[in-house]
Amino acid sequence: MQRRGAGLGWPRRQQHQQQPPPPAVGSRAAAMVPPGLGGRPACALLLLCYLNFVPSWGRQTSLTTSVVPKAEQTYKDFIYFTVFEGSVRNVSAVSVEYLCSQPCVVNLEAVVSSEFRSSIPVYKKRWKNEKHLHTSRTQIVHVKFPSIMVYRDDYFIRHSISVSAVILRAWITHTYGSADLHVKWEADLLHAVARNYTLLKAVPPFERPFKEHQVCLEWNAGYLWTLQANRIPQCPLENDAVTLLEFPYASSGENTGIVKKLPRFRNRELEATRRQRLDYPVFTVSLWLYLLHYCKANLCGILYFVDSNEMYGTPSVFLTEEGHLHIQMHLIKGEDLAVKTKFTLPLKEWFRLDISFSGGQITVTTSTGRDLKSHHNQTISFREDFHYNDTAGYFILGGSRYVAGAEGFFGPVKYYRLRSLPPEQIFNPLLEEQLAEQITLYHERCAEVRDIVFGYASIVQLGDQRQEACDLRNAYLDLKRRYGSPSTCRAFPWEKELQEQHSSLFQALLEMDLLTAPRSQNECVLEIGGRLFEKAVKRLSGVDGLQYVSSVVPLLMDSSCCGHHKASYYLAVFYETGLSVPRDRLQGMLYSLVGGQGSERLSSMNLGYKHYQGIDGYPLDWELSYAYYSNIATKTPLDQHTLQGDQAYVETIRLKDDEILKVQTKEDGDVFMWLKHEATRGNAAAQGQGVKKNRRLALELMKKAASKGLHQAVNGLGWYYHKFKKNYAKAAKYWLRAEEMGNPDASYNLGVLYLDGIFPGVPGRNQTLAGEYFHKAAQGGHIEGTLWCSLYYITGNLETFPRDPEKAVVWAKHVAEKNGYLGHVIRKGLNAYLEGSWHEALLYYVLAAETGIEVSQTNLAHICEERPDLARRYLGVNCVWRYYNLSVFQIDAPSFAYLKMGDLYYYGHQNQSQDLELSVQMYAQAALDGDSQGFFNLALLIEEGAIIPHHILDFLEIDPGLHASNISILRELYERCWSHSSEESLSPCSLAWLYLHLRLLWGAVLHSALVYFLGTFVLSVLIAWTVQCFQSVSASRSPPVTAQASADPPSSTASPAVTPATDASRQNQPSVANNPEPRG
Repeated sequence: MQRRGAGLGWPRRQQHQQQPPPPAVGSRAAAMVPPGLGGRPACALLLLCYLNFVPSWGRQTSLTTSVVPKAEQTYKDFIYFTVFEGSVRNVSAVSVEYLCSQPCVVNLEAVVSSEFRSSIPVYKKRWKNEKHLHTSRTQIVHVKFPSIMVYRDDYFIRHSISVSAVILRAWITHTYGSADLHVKWEADLLHAVARNYTLLKAVPPFERPFKEHQVCLEWNAGYLWTLQANRIPQCPLENDAVTLLEFPYASSGENTGIVKKLPRFRNRELEATRRQRLDYPVFTVSLWLYLLHYCKANLCGILYFVDSNEMYGTPSVFLTEEGHLHIQMHLIKGEDLAVKTKFTLPLKEWFRLDISFSGGQITVTTSTGRDLKSHHNQTISFREDFHYNDTAGYFILGGSRYVAGAEGFFGPVKYYRLRSLPPEQIFNPLLEEQLAEQITLYHERCAEVRDIVFGYASIVQLGDQRQEACDLRNAYLDLKRRYGSPSTCRAFPWEKELQEQHSSLFQALLEMDLLTAPRSQNECVLEIGGRLFEKAVKRLSGVDGLQYVSSVVPLLMDSSCCGHHKASYYLAVFYETGLSVPRDRLQGMLYSLVGGQGSERLSSMNLGYKHYQGIDGYPLDWELSYAYYSNIATKTPLDQHTLQGDQAYVETIRLKDDEILKVQTKEDGDVFMWLKHEATRGNAAAQGQGVKKNRRLALELMKKAASKGLHQAVNGLGWYYHKFKKNYAKAAKYWLRAEEMGNPDASYNLGVLYLDGIFPGVPGRNQTLAGEYFHKAAQGGHIEGTLWCSLYYITGNLETFPRDPEKAVVWAKHVAEKNGYLGHVIRKGLNAYLEGSWHEALLYYVLAAETGIEVSQTNLAHICEERPDLARRYLGVNCVWRYYNLSVFQIDAPSFAYLKMGDLYYYGHQNQSQDLELSVQMYAQAALDGDSQGFFNLALLIEEGAIIPHHILDFLEIDPGLHASNISILRELYERCWSHSSEESLSPCSLAWLYLHLRLLWGAVLHSALVYFLGTFVLSVLIAWTVQCFQSVSASRSPPVTAQASADPPSSTASPAVTPATDASRQNQPSVANNPEPRG
């Protein structure tokens, strides 16, 4: 036992110079004879009598010390205590010793501090002392601490707290009235005349004992708790290092990029540090780059911050035309400051760029090579104060609507928000090292191919020029040049090893007429790449085209190197699906990234879809998916207004719908469908002839149409006054009227007025109202309105559009899938299917399905069901399983896809095992979509003994409380199946419902008949037994008969034959055997 509080600087008991003598044993009078009376017996006797009969001024106590006259002894209040246990226990005994010189209140309090809060009182006690004054007293107090800071977690104590400090403190205050006990503890402590405290040792959570509860758990609850009782909870680790990008991003050099928004720190200390550095930035950015070209314009984006006012913030890093870095900062005083590095960045080589900010000093480092030792370094110092708030806006990697992005590939990007680190302390490795190496090897090989192609074309064109200079002009030579074999170069100036390495390329060049090729190197190489691609596609479009895939792969590789990136997408699909080539995901990723960097539409959609779903080795990254989808979505309205390239209207035609397939004719070809779509949109060029402009007549016609209530005409009037008259008031008036009539174009136009700040009567820009009108337009199917909504959702800069990257991807994907180039591929696949060209149909539907469009995925799965031999021979994936499975994860997936996946999970498919639970989920989703077959299949599963989980019943809005039995659930499912059936006559659902009720009726009737028969039989036996007993008793009482009787042998009376009614009844019971299995 140790006394606590000594030596802590708190008031203690004052030691007297002269201690009083110990009290004598005996009566209290003998112990308190005043000095000076010892020699006077009479006086002493009188005093003794007085003390024995007069009440004492003090109370008798064993703790009372000897009293010294007040004139000779001074008293001072003190308090100290002794803790019997040095650590925190549930009940800790504390000995409190104190002395009060006046009536007082003694206070005892226990205060604890945890990780999240401090100075929390957990125990309080106070008592008065008004009579035992000038006397040292001791009181034992049992301090009780809360269970959550004393015991370990168990089934009842779920969240014990980790305590960092426990303080036990006590103090004395003098009382001046009866209300002193109601004074607040904090105010009471301030007026203390004596105080003391001590520290108790806190026990860590996993060193504490378990509490013995007076309650017993059920077996299942106790077992579940023991499974997780000893798990150590892991607190989420939060630091300032943020990974902005992990997987390589293919930047096409256009106005699209990756948008990242950083939240505030959850850790209060980190957040406080961040706020303190708003005017003194300390951070580091590290990113990997593979640049193909420097900027074509003045600046192109690498990494920059856009604040809530849509202005550049700190940091903003751009690339210049010469290859230098342009670093821009926003100052505290509101201005911007920029600096340009002295060194240039390398091209066609992976390097790491590290930029660290420390107040007014910026250090820029570029490191190359595997060991990152070869580098350039530059330090720049400023005297101005930078403004830095990385949560008041968003970061952009690459391009945006403000600036184009750098052409090339972005690697991992690491951002240290609160630290300025030198390059050797930055941990940012090149994660996808194999893929990065393949990108480097691809561009090295393509450099050779481009040199060969342009060199060969130059030699052919130069030789033809010399021949023309020497030949005479005559009709024979003109006919030879027009219809003769093309001019070729038989003697190649390249080494034999190089010719063997690119044999297919040289052979293709020999068969080409290159005299008409452009003279410019880039245009010449691109055109030759297009010819190589057309040659490969022509070979693939034959009757047995898929047999030649391996032979056309070299041509497609050379075409890709020449910049024709449709070939890149073909290669990506071939390698990712194993279409007539060994499946190679690394090569598939390579060519998909190359095609995306080349701004090939299908490649970008493929990348966006893979990152949206996180499949085929691509990480789930919605911001990265949005970067690809938004690129194609932005081009879609532009493509629809131009007739360049191979485009067609994207139609939802399903191959399983025979009625729609019957109306498809040759007139429905890709060109016809595209022109028909454009003609319905009012494109005069698509209608085949132009119309002479007559604004006055057009205005009159629009006014007549508007007076008849045509909302398109009302919107057109608003456009006329906005475009030609610049009368925004009238334009807004007509657009508001058209918007009330449900015109989405008018909603979009009103949003543009608010966005540009020219709406009549509204000063300045109003992005909130603009966003609301864009959202109305998007709901009406307006493409540009949808693009604005997706932008608002990815940036999160508007309060009415909280940041939602997934929703931004969904909206951008919706627009991108309307692109005419995708429609052209789908139309070619449909035409091939109608013509019975299975190889070509499979090829084009695979190309379309890998972009992520649902209708092509289900059509491809349908083809693989119709021709399983074709799918097994040429595809390296489980076609039916893969594409039906991908389709059910789409927005608004068709119900028959859920039924197909339910069947596949029910039966198992090839290498896929059976899964009854997932099968039930698929059927339930089909039922929720209103498909009667889904209800029917669920009912059949119940008939076979399957149990439908409660969450599935809740999903179908079937109350398990009202439908407790399987019979009740069956009746409900069959009734819903019947109500959702489209057949007017008897359907399978109605027949199943009728059959169920007949079985129930027959069972009830049979059950009642059986009970009646058994009751009758038992009653008959009882009656027979009673009669027999009565006869036997009567016979025993009657006198014996003396007459002789013939001893006839006892006749073997057969007992009544009991018909096997039970067996018969069992035969008549309805059986539920051989039930039909669920079918799609």
